[in-house]
Amino acid sequence: MKTRRLVILFAVAMISFAASGCGYNTLTTKQQDVKGKWAAVETQLQRRADLINNLVEAAKLAGIQEQEVFGTIAQARSRLLNATNQAPQGDAGDKSPEQKQAVIDAANSFGGTIGRLLVLQENYPVLRSNENFLKLQDEIAGTENRVATSRNDYNTSVQDYNTTRARFPTVISAKLFGFKEEPYFRAEEGARTVPQINANSLRQNQNK
Repeated sequence: MKTRRLVILFAVAMISFAASGCGYNTLTTKQQDVKGKWAAVETQLQRRADLINNLVEAAKLAGIQEQEVFGTIAQARSRLLNATNQAPQGDAGDKSPEQKQAVIDAANSFGGTIGRLLVLQENYPVLRSNENFLKLQDEIAGTENRVATSRNDYNTSVQDYNTTRARFPTVISAKLFGFKEEPYFRAEEGARTVPQINANSLRQNQNK
């Protein structure tokens, strides 16, 4: 009886070990897919940051001096680039979930400044006729589509990984080998609302 019990316990242990091994391979594969999708997101965020910087310069060259808007954009861009370029602190040279969340927060903050910049053209006829500004504006529209596509691809990959990670018996491997849950890329509430800029009020603030 005792021998039979030991055999059963040994069999259960072997099955659990085999299951955890298979779970490790599955999680590793899906985690690598998440990493690839995240890299694509960062690439598009970098492209967006570079284009916005050019758009700001085009506005300045056109004689627009809304320093409050430009200052906000510069701060948000700097925060995004700092978060994106921070040295990875996760396993295998990857950014940790906490670092990714910092990038997501910075990207949402920076994205909210885009509307503030583009709405300037409503107050300045010279911008509506500025060829470089209009070309960059079209590029921004295309870039936002690319960011959205990359973000959706990343979220799909994260959902697949996190779901697999939470299921039995893969959850055993996740706990044994330290596979952490990955954050979703969600826009902040109100991030899609384009802010309204009153050029006259900005000038008044500058003169104070």
